[in-house]
Amino acid sequence: MRVYFWGTRGSLPASITAETVRAKIVRAIRAAESRTFENDSDIENFIRDELPFTVGRTYGSNTPCVEIKNGEEYIICDAGTGLRDLGNHHMKLIEQGLQRRSGSVFNIFVSHFHWDHIQGFPFFTPAYIPGNKVRIYGFHKNLKGFFEKQQNQPYFPVPLASMSADIQFIVLKPGREYEISGFEISGIEQKHPGTSYGFRFQKDGRTVVYSTDAEHKTSYDSTAREENYPFLDFFREADLLIFDAQYDWNEAVLSKDDWGHSSYVAAVELAVKAKVKHLCLFHNEPTYSDERLDVLLEDTRNYLKIYNDHQPHPMKVDLAYDGYEIEV
Repeated sequence: MRVYFWGTRGSLPASITAETVRAKIVRAIRAAESRTFENDSDIENFIRDELPFTVGRTYGSNTPCVEIKNGEEYIICDAGTGLRDLGNHHMKLIEQGLQRRSGSVFNIFVSHFHWDHIQGFPFFTPAYIPGNKVRIYGFHKNLKGFFEKQQNQPYFPVPLASMSADIQFIVLKPGREYEISGFEISGIEQKHPGTSYGFRFQKDGRTVVYSTDAEHKTSYDSTAREENYPFLDFFREADLLIFDAQYDWNEAVLSKDDWGHSSYVAAVELAVKAKVKHLCLFHNEPTYSDERLDVLLEDTRNYLKIYNDHQPHPMKVDLAYDGYEIEV
């Protein structure tokens, strides 16, 4: 099972600026001043292996969209702007003869309907192709209505009804387990304005949990220490936990309490208690630069060590970026 991140920013797309691009180029040129490159492959290797991540790459700008790869059908979490890139990639596979022109099945699981989680759907090219099947799953009762409103005037010129694929909306119920495309799937209600839901995907002995736009308190709040906190069971022994850690600790506690997002402190505390194997921070703050996100990741890893009595902990911790792929 592989997990591919098409979009990782929260709240709104955060395009990289020309000034930031120039700064990256200057740093790359300085790092390469004493180097000799025989061919393009040498350059690619230098960028990949020797430049810092914040110079050679970027955490990205797309809003949430995550693909779980295991089978012919697509399993997709959320429909942010990353969904557009997923759709474009699918079309390229068709051009290359690696994907059939129609008849593909896209299963999209929607956490909630804030724009950053659905704004990519009107630009999802496969939804305009007759013969394709798009199945949109969620726990909110008016599932179809939210998607229709997004594409109604004056917000968008092309109505949902103009999309030519076979699009169906399936409302799920919390507390039940569903079998969809070979996965056992369940959900949990999360604290977030308007209510969001997390998803747990299980297949072939592997578990991926997608839990974004959820506010969890840290150890300063007694509820986070309770052993019957429902998210501990929902996260329990996940091979991969994708966790909303949009804020640093100061923001989560002092200035953005009850805004509906969590911090890396809550991520570490809950993941350790639930015996998660791999924690991936997600829903990156759009105002954070690549450098600040790097600091956030380092702070998370340091806090894990502190939380574990200053001893190394086996749980892997990283931070999602557009184009990141994880083997689960």
